[in-house]
Amino acid sequence: MSNKQKAFMFGYSKSSSFVAKQLSNKSLHLTLVLSSDKAYEKAYNDGYVDIKQIDITNDNALKKLDVKEDDYLVCVLEDKHYNVFLTLSLHALFPKSVIIALSDSFHTTQKLKMAGAKRIIDLYQVSANRLYNIIYKPVTTKLIDKLLSPDESFSFKEIVIPVGSPIDGLLVSDYNFEAYKVIMVGMIDKRLSNKFLFVTSGVENHFDSGDTIVCIGYSEDLNRFEKYINAVS
Repeated sequence: MSNKQKAFMFGYSKSSSFVAKQLSNKSLHLTLVLSSDKAYEKAYNDGYVDIKQIDITNDNALKKLDVKEDDYLVCVLEDKHYNVFLTLSLHALFPKSVIIALSDSFHTTQKLKMAGAKRIIDLYQVSANRLYNIIYKPVTTKLIDKLLSPDESFSFKEIVIPVGSPIDGLLVSDYNFEAYKVIMVGMIDKRLSNKFLFVTSGVENHFDSGDTIVCIGYSEDLNRFEKYINAVS
């Protein structure tokens, strides 16, 4: 077994396959945990090997997954009610693990948070932000589409701003990311909350030490930008 950090993803469908693809591209060992034959067959045909087929409503079956405290638990079931139920069960069984859940509405997001999900992938907000960019930022949208093409060498990078960073204290809207050929997708502003904020959220933010920014770009440009961010004075 690999020593990589593990991620268990519960559910697999056309709408959530992009999550599995992203996790597979990270330095994680991905295990798909599925209940139905249909989901199992789709995942297998898509090339996934580590697949466990169990009854996810059975706590004893979930316990046998050998989840460690630093593992990620990703809930992406198509049925939003089952997704909330699963989140609640996993939080009770593995309270120290980080639970990430997929949501398609504000109300589902609130329920998932109450059930114990630490991070929410809000499909509604993702779609809304893309529509905003198509209308108001067509050049940026075209660049992102190019970067997301399977023929392009791109990646995302999370960067934590250290104390004394060159951008510590600067206003986000005043910073020129084009100089480093990267695009900022959003950030976690610790002064406000631990919630991820998209750049189109309308909130005026400052870069502060301890904040996490998420950028997209070519790997060499992202590495160069991260080196600059970490150049503590």
